[in-house]
Amino acid sequence: MKYKELFKEGPKVSAISYGAWGISGRDWGSTDDQQSIEALHSALDAGVNLVDTADVYGFGHSDNLIRQVLADRKEKNIIIATKAGNDFYNFIDENGDPKITPNYKKEYLIGAAEKSLKRLNVDALDLLQLHSPSTEILKTEDPWEALYQLKKDGKIRYAGLSVQSFKESEQAFFLDQYHDILNVLQVRYNLLERDAEEILFPKAKKYGIGVLARIPLLFGFLTGKYNIDSTFGDDDHRRFNLSKENLEKYISRLKGLNSFFQKNNEYTKAQLSLGFLANSKYVTAAIPGGKNPKQVTENCSAADLPAEIFDELYS
Repeated sequence: MKYKELFKEGPKVSAISYGAWGISGRDWGSTDDQQSIEALHSALDAGVNLVDTADVYGFGHSDNLIRQVLADRKEKNIIIATKAGNDFYNFIDENGDPKITPNYKKEYLIGAAEKSLKRLNVDALDLLQLHSPSTEILKTEDPWEALYQLKKDGKIRYAGLSVQSFKESEQAFFLDQYHDILNVLQVRYNLLERDAEEILFPKAKKYGIGVLARIPLLFGFLTGKYNIDSTFGDDDHRRFNLSKENLEKYISRLKGLNSFFQKNNEYTKAQLSLGFLANSKYVTAAIPGGKNPKQVTENCSAADLPAEIFDELYS
């Protein structure tokens, strides 16, 4: 496993880390908790030392699984990155289920962080990220004051912003104003979606802010498993994110990478896609999910691919 500084002069984290959205029991089709626990153990066994979660993932379910695994292992050097800002505590839909509503008021974010502390059973959150707020919300003072207060009170060690998808350039300018608060950015970034390279990444590098790359396998598309006829169930968000229209777009873009994949066909497409991120000068860590140990082991092995095979992709 390769390790990089989470941010300038910050702790070192695994270049391939673990994203816990997929084990939440919601949004990704059926899951098996025991298999999810085994996947988490496999990630830590492979050298992963950063796990990214969010309070809204399964309405706390991902957190509960992470707490169980950490308790089983009694390890103290695992960095837990979480997120807040999607309120599922205070709103109920017509079926009596939690209704997710953006809420970035200072009091709410502080309260949400305290709930995450209890769920994860930790004294302080290693990293709390604003969970993909709109640009309009980021123009208000509340979310930034909340991060500042939580740091001051010792409830979080580091603060971050999960940049809203497709707003990478638009939201980059908040780094100029709030780089003294922010330690880490989380951003949608993969082989086919590289807008963050234009403005956001150079600013992050300038200020010593680390980068977590989310959606590194483009909802699984970059594994090569899906084609134009792929469909997903009602309990799987990919029925929207990998709709036929989006699949057509991604398949067209992927053609430009065919020669790269063919030239390096001793590795899987997933490994090459993650290796691209692990060797990036901008990315600290990629955070792919993994529902079972086999997926996790393949993902983690990407950190050890030869760096030189990716040179052509960075030019």
